Amino acid sequence: MADDRDDAEKTEDPSQKRLDEAIKRGDVVKSQELSTWFVIAGGTLMMTAFSSSMSEGLTTTFRGILAKSYQLRVDGPGLLYLMRQLGFEVIAAVAIPLLLLALAALGGNLIQHRLVWTAEPLKPSFSKISPLAGLKRMFSVQALLNFAKGLLKLVIVGAILTALLWPDRFRLMALAWTDLGGLMPLIQSLSIKLMGAVVALLGIIAGADYFFQYRQWYDKQKMSLRDLKEEFRQNEGDPAIKGKLRQMRQQRARKRVIANVPKATVVITNPTHFAVALQYEKGMEAPVCVGKGMDSLALKIREIAGEHDIPIVENPPLARALHATVEIDEEIPPEHYKAVAEVIGFVMRLRRAVPTRQ
Repeated sequence: MADDRDDAEKTEDPSQKRLDEAIKRGDVVKSQELSTWFVIAGGTLMMTAFSSSMSEGLTTTFRGILAKSYQLRVDGPGLLYLMRQLGFEVIAAVAIPLLLLALAALGGNLIQHRLVWTAEPLKPSFSKISPLAGLKRMFSVQALLNFAKGLLKLVIVGAILTALLWPDRFRLMALAWTDLGGLMPLIQSLSIKLMGAVVALLGIIAGADYFFQYRQWYDKQKMSLRDLKEEFRQNEGDPAIKGKLRQMRQQRARKRVIANVPKATVVITNPTHFAVALQYEKGMEAPVCVGKGMDSLALKIREIAGEHDIPIVENPPLARALHATVEIDEEIPPEHYKAVAEVIGFVMRLRRAVPTRQ
């Protein structure tokens, strides 16, 4: 019941990460009909393109054996030599066609999914040896569909082959009295005709089966809203934790600013929304920002500046520009040298005119 409820909740399309994880563990789209079609199509191509060369090569080989049969040694070493030579010649005659057939079988799998190297299917699982699980698989919807698909395929292929062979039924009946030399071309012609029809028919079946298998696999990978949230949490981090970390960083930055403000030479404000504390001493190339803040932090900077007799200069455009362009412990940008120099010059003149409070 819990599994049914979980399946019912999986209404969301799977993420790319979910699909990639399924492929990594060997759970891929697999249409046996498509693989079979590639093998049969490869066999038909092989028969069409190489049947003549194969038959000629094999005919020459066996004709030579029969013609020189009286010269062949059939004792122990002689027989082994004969079988070795015969094997080499047979392999040479069928090597290219068999290689194409193997490539067709491999292509039938590669066109469905990329190569996957995983030991996941080899891991021991109780469900693989459980009689109850085996019975469930035998009588599952998938097994019944495969059985019905096999029967339908047999019926359709049988009907097509019957329709193709029926016009030639009298020629087939006369094969018993046909000369062997004329029998092989007829068999080759009929075989290619039948194989071509089977390839065309199975191509349609294979395409439909692949689409069906893909939809089943895709639906199996669907996710519930809880799954999506969990994956987002894993990818992006827990929002609560991220918020806590952000809050801690802000607190550390606030403490740092509060600790640095007493070292400032001047505080430039806007007048309460922004506050930038600058330090300048003789020998520095440019003033350095020792603290900045907005709203409540700006108010705190003004308060600390007042406690330490640090001049506060209201210059809204300059305060906004400095707050946006300079970070703490960085020198101010060159484009603000002139404006800041005027402010610091004013502060220096003010300090000389008004003695510092003891």
